[in-house]
Amino acid sequence: MSFNVGLSGLRAATSDLNVTGNNIANAGTIGFKQSRAEFADVYAASTIGGGSNTIGSGVLLANVSQQFKQGNVNNTQNGLDLAVNGNGFFVTSNNGDIGYTRAGYFGTDKEGFVVNNFGYKLQGYAVDANGTLQNGLVTDVQIQTASQAPKATTKLDQTFNLNSVNQAPVTTPFNPADPNTYNSATSTNIYDSQGNSHVMTQYFVKQTAPANTWTMNLLVDGRNPANPAASTAPYTATLAFNSAGQLQTQTPGVGLVAGPNGTLNLAGWVPAAPSAAVPPVWSPNGATASPTGVALDLRPSTQFASAFAVSSVSQDGYTTGQLAGLEVDDTGIIFARYTNGQSKTQGQVVLANFANQQGLTPVGKTAWIQSFESGEPVVGTPRSGTLGALQSGALEDSNVELSDQLVNLIVAQRNYQANAKSIETESAITQTIINLR
Repeated sequence: MSFNVGLSGLRAATSDLNVTGNNIANAGTIGFKQSRAEFADVYAASTIGGGSNTIGSGVLLANVSQQFKQGNVNNTQNGLDLAVNGNGFFVTSNNGDIGYTRAGYFGTDKEGFVVNNFGYKLQGYAVDANGTLQNGLVTDVQIQTASQAPKATTKLDQTFNLNSVNQAPVTTPFNPADPNTYNSATSTNIYDSQGNSHVMTQYFVKQTAPANTWTMNLLVDGRNPANPAASTAPYTATLAFNSAGQLQTQTPGVGLVAGPNGTLNLAGWVPAAPSAAVPPVWSPNGATASPTGVALDLRPSTQFASAFAVSSVSQDGYTTGQLAGLEVDDTGIIFARYTNGQSKTQGQVVLANFANQQGLTPVGKTAWIQSFESGEPVVGTPRSGTLGALQSGALEDSNVELSDQLVNLIVAQRNYQANAKSIETESAITQTIINLR
């Protein structure tokens, strides 16, 4: 019996050494979770129960449990390197074979799918053609690497202040080439259907009467918006302010039309371009403006006794853009940045968690699969429920503490030596008995 007890101790010590050695070997493995050998004593079974002085029969390896405590998160230079700060696992698919991992080595393959370093596809929510997330439908996350199509400007929101101290210009009529015929001017880029940029310039002329009234003259590329051949025939509108300096009405004149809620609309614009002739000849460039025109919302503008200034301006058009980079926020939403300054949602990473993480079955490559003991996965977006946050451009280190493992190594070695000594002692006793005559 003592031989068996000592032998079970050797086996246990060997298992402990193997577990500790595996932890040490993976001290530098991203996303690795250390294991712990758990042992239990053994007693001989009896149909009528054991006595109070039963001698044990050795030791056995009860379990090798995984320790899912958080590892250190270190920054990298790769925007698609991802780390989970908190609970949760990345979900990957290998031709439909679902796995779970904490190793966030991700990049894109030739088809734009986000994959890990083994080619397994990261799972998440896709987007439709309009960039709207399709929540609830978990699928392969794919990055659209094609150029972003241009968009014609459909609206322009602008806030400015016209100086109420200004007097009406003495020099008339309005001439964009003569600053003495207007009080203030500002320019904004707008875009046609092919992504060509055009300069829309607004010239503001103070009127003598009625009081608090201005004329806004509008040109595109220095031309009449509807007739590029006419260089100095602007669209016009009358801006009337109340006694408190707030814009009260916007009355369209030539070319401009009334929009909803008292706004203006740049309708009938024909995008144009100059020829190479000297002097150049302006003609339509083959592109079109937005079919709905360009809605001009100037309602927040004011007329106060301070210098002319444009405090905000925004328009929704843009030229074509090439993919410049990717960013992932802490909720897992993937943003694509383009060279035209635009960004677009490309998908959202999901995480999975389990009621019993230690019940997961390790399958190598720093991955686990679901088991009966782990329970069903709870899938959701980062920072929802009990799921942790994502950190882009970072990786989670192994959670192995080398100092602890080296001490465990020494303890396991001494346990092995002690059990070997037990067997040696039993052998000496047995030999003594055999030598009796």
